[in-house]
Amino acid sequence: MAIWDIKERNDLVRANNDVKGTKGFFGGGYVAPANNTSIDIVDFVAGGNVRDFGDLANAFNQQGGGNAGSSTRGFIRFGGEGSPAYTTASEVITLTGGLGAKAQSFGDLTVGASAKGSLSSNTRALAAGGAIAPAGGAQDVIDVFTIATAGDAADFGNLSVARTGIEGVASPTRGVFCGGFVGPSTMKNEIDFVAIATNGNASDFGDLTAARRHSGAGSNQVRGVIGGGQISGALSNIIEYITIASTGNPTDFGDLTVARQTQAASNQISILFGGGSNRNEIDKVNIATTGNAIDFGDLTRTYLVHLSASNGHGGLDNSNSINLQRPSVTYMPGSGRGLFGGGYTPTIIKKIDVINIQTLGNASDFGDLTQNLRDTAGNSSLTRALFGMGRTPSDSNIIESIEMQSLGNAADFGNLTVSGRGGDGMSSLTRATFGGGYVSPAITDTIGYVTIASAGDASDFGNLTNARDNVGAAGSSTRGVFAGGNEPGDSNVMDYITIASTGDATDFGDLTAARYIAKGCSSAVRAVFGGGKAPGVSNILDYITIASTGDAADFGDMTDQLAKAGATSDATRGVWGGGQAPGASNIIQYVTIASTGDAADFGDLTATTIGTGAASDSHGGL
Repeated sequence: MAIWDIKERNDLVRANNDVKGTKGFFGGGYVAPANNTSIDIVDFVAGGNVRDFGDLANAFNQQGGGNAGSSTRGFIRFGGEGSPAYTTASEVITLTGGLGAKAQSFGDLTVGASAKGSLSSNTRALAAGGAIAPAGGAQDVIDVFTIATAGDAADFGNLSVARTGIEGVASPTRGVFCGGFVGPSTMKNEIDFVAIATNGNASDFGDLTAARRHSGAGSNQVRGVIGGGQISGALSNIIEYITIASTGNPTDFGDLTVARQTQAASNQISILFGGGSNRNEIDKVNIATTGNAIDFGDLTRTYLVHLSASNGHGGLDNSNSINLQRPSVTYMPGSGRGLFGGGYTPTIIKKIDVINIQTLGNASDFGDLTQNLRDTAGNSSLTRALFGMGRTPSDSNIIESIEMQSLGNAADFGNLTVSGRGGDGMSSLTRATFGGGYVSPAITDTIGYVTIASAGDASDFGNLTNARDNVGAAGSSTRGVFAGGNEPGDSNVMDYITIASTGDATDFGDLTAARYIAKGCSSAVRAVFGGGKAPGVSNILDYITIASTGDAADFGDMTDQLAKAGATSDATRGVWGGGQAPGASNIIQYVTIASTGDAADFGDLTATTIGTGAASDSHGGL
């Protein structure tokens, strides 16, 4: 039986390096004088701790690979050059396996190629571009594999420009392919992006600062970092970064210790650039900051045009187990704290309740809003919650802020662009949006936004596809979805926005039933909308895949018919607190977002309440 070392786990978590996401793998490629099968394993936490992990099943040069796989299974080869040339074969390793393991055959690409770029979410791996016969030719094909089940790839779509020697980075919902070349010496600076969950052609993202090939790249869930490579006839030490949820050209990050072609493995905190250009150095950078790389150690051998993998890259929505409860006696950001603020009982209140979403139980008192408030919308980052609009009892444009880390009262943040009630919103790590609602004397389609870290008034974002109040909302780090509402008349409309940009919402699809006051929560992948009125109080639970578009599907039923609850989540569990059932309720209920099924009892709020707002430090937008 395995023994869990609590102290070691606590040390790793405090260093933001939990046991999922601490291992990087480098292997294959060319090690003079022949193609190589060896795979090294590198510990992100223990600098210089490099060991031989195992071997590829076959020796190939320029295998496509890097940043593709789940937390337990990593793609260590897509195609490659060898015998026969431009193979279609792929191989995977079990990332949690013991030393001495051999990679296993997984399935075939749609077209044999070498030097493909790759990336993945938890469930889908994409391999793009690559060199094909005749020598020097390049393709624009993007293939997709389902990570959990071995089998051949299917067609996903096409890159904007055919090229080989490209690199991929990803968030849980979006993949980005960077650079490459068209042989033998035409370097490319194109950056493309795709929605991983939805097949289709890539779209233009921006351009690298310099056209280059065979760079190393890694990411957390927010930022992608590209380093090294070959620029025309010279090797590069340039490191630059992009914000994956946005578009545009990269920003300077710093420099590698040595200019070279390289590969990279990443977790949520750092990137290791390993080997390349017949070298064995490992460089390390911290993703969230900028600056030059530092020496981390050496691989067991020199490598040229090799490959990499990790068990914690940015495409995984459980990377670094960021949403596990931290083993700490003090609060830590992202640990699953949920807040419920305001409401009416039937008198309007300013009470704030707090729960830990990962552990069942009753809520406790956190503090108070600055004033009595009902029908408010909640948003949050890792450290700050915002409650905006609502009734005091008159319609309000106030935004209040709460610091998650300590119990206490709210403070004034600023004002929305309009005074109203019955709107809702969602947030990314940096930006909060508020949309819809009733602004006397009419329903509104207005969407406003604020930067969560900076107190101040909201700015105009755009408009919903149609005016409505009593909407629900949820989202990922890149996309927000507004669902249902009153037009007047019950609505089944869902529309979506890209949170990092501004502009009008676009049609997403329809709920399974038209209703209003259905409140939503989400992981990085899936949103669930619960309850509402249609016109009677409903127990319906609907779900959608956020990165795609289309109609909602049945999830299950709430424990009671419920409307006007507060809803929030961590990346695993969605919770609804209070609401109208049909009288005021204090019930908290929850679902596991990744599955389907009926809600279960979580505990109770400190008081019965209708129209409470909700926020958390670990919802699907973070």
